[in-house]
Amino acid sequence: MSGGFRSRAAGRRQTATQQRRAVDAPKSAAGRGEVREKRASIGDPAREVAWEVLYRVAEDNAFANLVLPKLLRERRIKGRDAAFATELTYGALRSLGVLDAVIADCSSRPLDRIAPEVLAALRLGTYQLLYTRVEPHAAVDTSVSLVEAAGQPKATGFANGILRTISRTPAQQWMDRLAPAEPLANLAFRTAHPEWIARSFARVLGEGELEHALAADSERPIVHLVARPGEISAEELALITGGEEGRYSPYAVYLPEGDPGQLEPVCDGLAAVQDEGSQLIARAAATVPVEDDRGRWLDLCAGPGGKAALMGSLAAIDGAHVDAIEISEHRAELIRKAVRGLPVTVRTADGRDPGLEPGYDRVLVDAPCSGLGALRRRPEARWTKSEGDIAGLNTLQSELLASAIRMAKPGGVIVYSTCSPDARETREIVDAALSAGGVEELDARQFVGGMDNVGAGPAVQMWPHRHGTDAMFLAVLRKIG
Repeated sequence: MSGGFRSRAAGRRQTATQQRRAVDAPKSAAGRGEVREKRASIGDPAREVAWEVLYRVAEDNAFANLVLPKLLRERRIKGRDAAFATELTYGALRSLGVLDAVIADCSSRPLDRIAPEVLAALRLGTYQLLYTRVEPHAAVDTSVSLVEAAGQPKATGFANGILRTISRTPAQQWMDRLAPAEPLANLAFRTAHPEWIARSFARVLGEGELEHALAADSERPIVHLVARPGEISAEELALITGGEEGRYSPYAVYLPEGDPGQLEPVCDGLAAVQDEGSQLIARAAATVPVEDDRGRWLDLCAGPGGKAALMGSLAAIDGAHVDAIEISEHRAELIRKAVRGLPVTVRTADGRDPGLEPGYDRVLVDAPCSGLGALRRRPEARWTKSEGDIAGLNTLQSELLASAIRMAKPGGVIVYSTCSPDARETREIVDAALSAGGVEELDARQFVGGMDNVGAGPAVQMWPHRHGTDAMFLAVLRKIG
């Protein structure tokens, strides 16, 4: 995957000595597998873990937000070392496009011809040189040591030459030198985003607010907890955890720091980690007024189960029942764990044809999407996603919404949501459903707990820089009887 991060600067020349000492990337999957089993050990646990996560993300398509906490626990890295490892890992992944442009400008060969373990060390070192206060000699020396410890001793001179070249030019000069001239592309580069994502956001926000939105993607989000209705109140959860009650969801608690998995209410199933925007969507699905609600509720795309669990908690209070549909058996098992003890039946099926009797009072379609609204939580995602993915998702999103409308009873409510602000996945999908007939759109703004500045309506678009939530989209439809 490392070739996917190549910039237009790839291929510029370095010294002949550095050319001779560079090491090609492994040519076979077997070679990559052999390297993957090695651990780069230099007596610096924070940098070792950061290097390993960067390597796994590039070579194995791993999720950093899953791999990093696991490695920190396994190696018992805590305190300042854990904080440093987290900063290096997430910072480097967020900035990959910039880092690769700088590395490529100094390299004698394209990035996809640099061994992946060497490239991971170069990215780690370049991030420290451009974005942190780490002394240049420490950033260079430790990165070169990682190259050698990873089994690439012949590449140490190559890595040393690149990093020392980078260190001789201030970060701002690198930005000025490599940033495109066109204004929006320039802003995308300086905020470490692919240009297509910046353009996607600009179509919804306008360019005046764009820089704030892009900058918010690089801010580490605080943890949002959800207090399970009927089990514990947000006020009680805040007192127990030392957190702060949320602004919009009546179940939300903000936790500025700490490991939520170690909290007693979370361990006991009284609370869980859930973005406040997701809480508002699940709550809307359960509380939008429906005439003659007989308690048949449906979550059509329920994995991994957060919204299904909140709907299930509210269903338990109202005497209702939720059918939760998930096409993946693995994710269906995650839902079962999340909804244990709640009036929720998990079914493994395709939401486009779930095989259930129509006539549901409430249907939630939290559709699979690009995830552009959660880039804060998946720092590498902005560089692994492609604009070409959206067209295929649009077809699926439209089919799922059409299925939800079929499954709803006349007068029933359909809530459509995505964790993306891209208009192709949000407004355009809803408009197509409205054009097909059979549904009308309600004003969703009245169902988000007093949240303002959510767009012109009737749908709601949340933003990290405005609301502190993921960039969730919410539309509410009613089936015409």
